[in-house]
Amino acid sequence: MAGGGSTTTRSGNRPDVASLVGVLLAIGAIVGGLLLEGGKLSDIGQYTAAIIVLGGTMGATMLNTPLHNFIGGFRRLAHVFLEKGNAASATIEQIIEFATKARKNGIVSLEQEAALIPDPFLRKALTLAVDGTDLQELRRMMELEIEIQEHEADAEAKVFEQAGGYAPTVGILGAVMGLIQVMKNLANIDAVGHGIAVSFVATVYGVGIANLFFLPAAGKIKARAQQDIQIKEMMLEGVSGIVEGLNPKLIRAKLEAYDHAAAKRKQAVAKPLEKP
Repeated sequence: MAGGGSTTTRSGNRPDVASLVGVLLAIGAIVGGLLLEGGKLSDIGQYTAAIIVLGGTMGATMLNTPLHNFIGGFRRLAHVFLEKGNAASATIEQIIEFATKARKNGIVSLEQEAALIPDPFLRKALTLAVDGTDLQELRRMMELEIEIQEHEADAEAKVFEQAGGYAPTVGILGAVMGLIQVMKNLANIDAVGHGIAVSFVATVYGVGIANLFFLPAAGKIKARAQQDIQIKEMMLEGVSGIVEGLNPKLIRAKLEAYDHAAAKRKQAVAKPLEKP
């Protein structure tokens, strides 16, 4: 079926340039500043500090988070560095195909197409519509599914929010542990100075990974989840229009309100027309 295949083809994942550039810019700025100040990479290259911060942070996060949410959170890391193609536009075209066929041949004619839809949410919504489910009941069922998925995404994003909260504290703990070792060598003043510098690397790691990765990752996961929810709401609106027997042009007009790319294209076309 052309409609189902088109969604898979046109809305594949692609690298998120903002995330990749953001990580490189943040790390590059910090390391570059260190080098400009006369420092060396070896000054912050302490694997023991990394073990303390990462191990302690992950342990505390696991203690505070149900295991399925912890695992789910790390599975969502792909959403931080990958974004879907123009899934909204592809989905609109697919729904319009369904609406056009349903208007000509009746909604029951979509039974085979509904079974082949790759997206589980749209497949379920259209299948319920084809089966003659009352529109209000259909909307209640699918809205409940959206709400559950929203809560699940929020819980998984909180994994990184919590890690971002624990990491700086664990970094301070690592620094204190380093200072304890320094105090054992007070007789050697050169060793004391070096030891104090090394001990604070754990604090750098804790604050750095919290603010440069964990907390931004949580924010990006939430943003991705909101985009997915918006597309699901658009799907539900489209299926509702099909059930109501609306004109495909009217359905398209309603669905394009969800598609920012379509809105930008319309603005780009409108601006030349406005010129005298």
